[in-house]
Amino acid sequence: MQLHRAIALLLLVLVGSGGQLVLAEAMKTPPGALRPEAGCIRATAHWVPAGTPRIAVLPPVELADVPAHVPADLPATVPADVTPNAPANLPADLPADVTPETLPAPASLDAPGALTLDDLARMALASNPTLVQARMALQAAEGGYVQARLYPNPTIGYAGADLGIAGTAGQQGVFVAQEFVTAGKRRLETAVASCEIEQARCGLEAQQWRVLNDVRSGYYEVLLAQRTIDLNEELVRIGEEGVAVTEKLKAAMEVSQADVLQARIEADTANLGLYEARQRHQAAWRQLAAVLGRPEMEPQALAGELDREVPELTWDDTLRELLARSPELARARAAVRRARNDEALQWANRRPNFEVGLGFKYDDSDWRTLADVEFAVPLPLIDRNQGNIMRAQADLIAAEHEVRRLELELRDRLAEAFEQYANARHQVETYTQKILPNAQASLDLIAGGYREGEFGYLTLLTAQRTFFDVNLSYLANLKELWARSVELEGMLLGGGLEGPE
Repeated sequence: MQLHRAIALLLLVLVGSGGQLVLAEAMKTPPGALRPEAGCIRATAHWVPAGTPRIAVLPPVELADVPAHVPADLPATVPADVTPNAPANLPADLPADVTPETLPAPASLDAPGALTLDDLARMALASNPTLVQARMALQAAEGGYVQARLYPNPTIGYAGADLGIAGTAGQQGVFVAQEFVTAGKRRLETAVASCEIEQARCGLEAQQWRVLNDVRSGYYEVLLAQRTIDLNEELVRIGEEGVAVTEKLKAAMEVSQADVLQARIEADTANLGLYEARQRHQAAWRQLAAVLGRPEMEPQALAGELDREVPELTWDDTLRELLARSPELARARAAVRRARNDEALQWANRRPNFEVGLGFKYDDSDWRTLADVEFAVPLPLIDRNQGNIMRAQADLIAAEHEVRRLELELRDRLAEAFEQYANARHQVETYTQKILPNAQASLDLIAGGYREGEFGYLTLLTAQRTFFDVNLSYLANLKELWARSVELEGMLLGGGLEGPE
């Protein structure tokens, strides 16, 4: 009976103290889902074991207890100049942190009318599998944060001694023990987990940029491919007419067989160009459908104008925007903050945790109830966490240099992309202002001279061919201009089907 009383008393102590100790800190905040905001890292608690409350707002991390030799200026928030931003080319009615659930339904694929760029963006954000992967990486980081906030579980067990002595049951009872975490380790572990959430959020933003940039590039590619088909179809029609006319002229003995063969060569070359243009359009649509996450979608008409004014970009503004808003740089800076917190954690791990235990036994030999109290702490004589401290210091130095390396890499990539953009823009402007008007004027003059009998039909055919070649070259340069514009406005990110980092 006394043993039963002791066990009941021990369980009461466990429920009244240990259980509350484990959950006390987690109970400080009300339940609720979290969404990060600028300057504060938050987490969403998904499934957790029964009895564990959901986490609400993460308090800013303060490192007042960091050892003197560890930098104490660990930022708890993201600096304003590097806070990740939503891609500027998101449709106007889309939220910055967009998910399929928050998106309006895209236009029906069977509905009449052409698809807009906004329609395509919504499809990609809802169906591209890499965005799901990036969101799951963020959820995994949030799970790490939830785990970092949990206090160690208490231990309960059976204890027996002097069993069978003098024919008795000896001493039998139960015990409970609790590990106490020292030196602010849990707070530092939470700080590390918060930075990992920030890194995952930057990774999600970067993947959104990649997907939307690929959608924009694919959209313009399809539009350009359709324009190229239209031009080549007209060129084929002119080539076929040229063959018919030269054959009639040959029958009238006005041109030679060589002129007929030349006209046929022109017509066959135009047919080759048309075939290639159709194949390019088909490939461009398939690539766009793949980025959308809908590879089975049949080609459809797209709404949009290729000749509308392309945004005029300057080197200084583009560089400033890139260094301030690049999610790659924001992620690298978050990695530095994580490394600083981890170094502080490794220094704190030099101070061992301690364990307190309480036990009750019943001595069957003399009918007494005994109580045991235990206190245990490891002696850091050999293992003082030296290796982990060295590793954390090396990681911090490497992370700081990674920021500098990435800044230089972005400048290098920007220099190449901006050169291509500047060349393409100059060529498009030259074609628009000089070459295309001159080609049109030349064709008009020759066509007028042909009607007056000043030029032969083959001269007219050559002028028409030149006019269409100039237009095809213009479209090629326009394609390059849009591709580079998307790249520069899209933080130099691409690869919407590559797995997120």
